[in-house]
Amino acid sequence: MFFDRPDSGELAVLVHLDISSGQEPEDPREFEELVLSAGGDPVAMVFGSRDTPHAKYFVGTGKLQELQELVEEHRAELVIFNHTLSPSQERNLEHALKCRVLDRTGLILDIFAQRARTFEGKLQVELAQLRHMSTRLVRGWTHLERQKGGIGLRGPGETQLETDRRLLRGRITSIERRLQKVRTQREQGRRSRQRASIPTVSLVGYTNAGKSTLFNQITGEDVYAQDQLFATLDPTMRRVELDDIGATILADTVGFISHLPHKLVEAFRATLEEATNSSLLLHVIDAAADERMHYIEQVEEVLDEIGAGELPQLRVFNKIDLLNMEPRIDRDDDGNPIAVWLSAQTGVGIELLFEAITELLGEEMIEGDLILAPTEGRLRAKLFEQHAVAEEAYREDGCSRLSVRIPQSDLKRILSSVDMKFDQLRWDGEAPEEHQIAQNF
Repeated sequence: MFFDRPDSGELAVLVHLDISSGQEPEDPREFEELVLSAGGDPVAMVFGSRDTPHAKYFVGTGKLQELQELVEEHRAELVIFNHTLSPSQERNLEHALKCRVLDRTGLILDIFAQRARTFEGKLQVELAQLRHMSTRLVRGWTHLERQKGGIGLRGPGETQLETDRRLLRGRITSIERRLQKVRTQREQGRRSRQRASIPTVSLVGYTNAGKSTLFNQITGEDVYAQDQLFATLDPTMRRVELDDIGATILADTVGFISHLPHKLVEAFRATLEEATNSSLLLHVIDAAADERMHYIEQVEEVLDEIGAGELPQLRVFNKIDLLNMEPRIDRDDDGNPIAVWLSAQTGVGIELLFEAITELLGEEMIEGDLILAPTEGRLRAKLFEQHAVAEEAYREDGCSRLSVRIPQSDLKRILSSVDMKFDQLRWDGEAPEEHQIAQNF
């Protein structure tokens, strides 16, 4: 954009090296899926191994010659590396190969640019692209250089490169300001939901694990869901009604990937904050994937990075229809749900997911027989409005006995609206968890 680079096309030669750096190696199969998701047409893949990357070309001179021959043979317009290249390595490779060179970060940015649909999503992608581009503003428009010595050659005191950097900084600042407004609006929405005691459940997981398909299955919506990496970029939130819990917000989030570039994590922080403020995380996992445990570890790393690692989490093992498995709930030693096995595509096991969510979010349920005097009709009406009354009977003294089951937060809100306190309630028998609840109230 700011300097002349070779044109790019879809015919691509892929490069994957095993670097002995101690870091978890990239998956070449996932790399090829990324290229296909970006619309590329892989014509060849070059494999190799090195102790350390070559300082000038990342690959050695022998591999560089092999790449030159492959590019010429297949008339490739693009060479993509499954690694992060430095700006100088990228420029040197383009000069040697006479075609466009892209690294893993640039490839993921390109996919994000294609997938973003909302205004917010496009802003976040542009911010990540500009931050990535700001490190590559070199050899820019030297033919327009005006800062020279001599009569008639003295320029305005700013080189073209400095101008480009200034323009980039201005645009980045403008986008950050807009995204800050988005964060503020989201925070206001979260505070409103907290005041209304509406819990938020966020779907997180590795890309292409089936989050959007599960979201559609739960909500009955038709958000975009495809068998491709990063099908979802824009967060989608819907209100659903769950038994014993009531209104709940379900949020679909962007998928994670191994070694997710920090530029993307920073740019999408406004979206990922939705997950960090959730009451419960549903970690959706592709149960049929060979690298299942590796994907789980990568998601856990990103959750820790965004500050969501300590939130309550329920693992959802999806795609059991590919394994011919029966749906089930896995529990810990205390009997609490820790994992659900289901198929979002067929809907098998969805009722078990609802059961597990209800158990995890409905831990603070108040259940018992409440005695109400005839003068407490407002409280009675609000309990019925909340569908908290399972049975009602009248006593000889004119009072009514209500069998209630209601979330503690909902009861707290109702009592506040009728100007009552918890210790003013009369129960038939022992009050439910009386001392603990009274402290919370």
